[in-house]
Amino acid sequence: MRFAYLGPSGTFTEAALLKVDGAAEAERVPMPSVPAALDAVRTGAADAAMVPIENSVEGGVTATLDAIAAADGLRIVAEQMVPITFVLAARPGVALADVRGVSTHGHAWAQVSEWVAQNLPDAAYFPAGSTAAAAQELAGGEAPFEAAVCSPLVAEQLGLAVLGEDIGTVKDAVTRFVLVAPRGLVSRRTGADKTTLVVSLPENRPGALMDILNQFASRGANLSRIESRPTGRGIGSYFFSIDVDGHVSDARIAAALRGLKRIADVTFLGSYPRADGVRTEPATHTSDEAYRSADAWFEGLFDER
Repeated sequence: MRFAYLGPSGTFTEAALLKVDGAAEAERVPMPSVPAALDAVRTGAADAAMVPIENSVEGGVTATLDAIAAADGLRIVAEQMVPITFVLAARPGVALADVRGVSTHGHAWAQVSEWVAQNLPDAAYFPAGSTAAAAQELAGGEAPFEAAVCSPLVAEQLGLAVLGEDIGTVKDAVTRFVLVAPRGLVSRRTGADKTTLVVSLPENRPGALMDILNQFASRGANLSRIESRPTGRGIGSYFFSIDVDGHVSDARIAAALRGLKRIADVTFLGSYPRADGVRTEPATHTSDEAYRSADAWFEGLFDER
């Protein structure tokens, strides 16, 4: 197997990938961006790609939501959760008082901005493609900044000095990552599953979002995430990225998708096991057995004499 991931080496994304069976022994290829990682799968240069999709502090990772929505022929087959801990790292010999600029990924910056404001109120922010990329540029010695926010592991690997430990505002922050592979068979139902969809409306009209939500609510399907993203086709044109608790083979999820398809454009991105293993028990009247019983009753109407 050959896995692509948002690089460089040492990112939290690689840590998520290493949780996948066989990934530690497989070839792992760092990519400069999420679209590049997904393109590697689409073109056959990689068998699967691990990318970040959601953070417990900042919400959806917009670069992934947009790229995966446009990634024809790909499917999410698994997810992983990684606890996020940040340090402020600098080259040996640099003191906290010497820091005039700090680099890191935008999501990381949002999580450490309070600590930076208190300890480095005059420091400038330098955006980076990833936390590991910021640390690597710093370690190279030519960076226009004196410190980087990264994982403790990357700081250790690069021989950087730690000027601040566990500097995130939220101490139990978690990032969710998804493993994306070429479209094929849907992952087997486990009973603790999640389904991801992209939904766009053919026209903007009053009550359109309510119509979408009703397809799920009326069938007892719980949405664990829904985010709107611009389609790029003009002001007011959006699609919705949605996570639903359950598997597409669950009767309530299948019924919701059929209803949704009648009123909107729907892209099925996959049903896959939840990383936390939490099982969602539907209400009695939305269980598979309730759907089977209702179907049997309905079919029986045609057999009455």
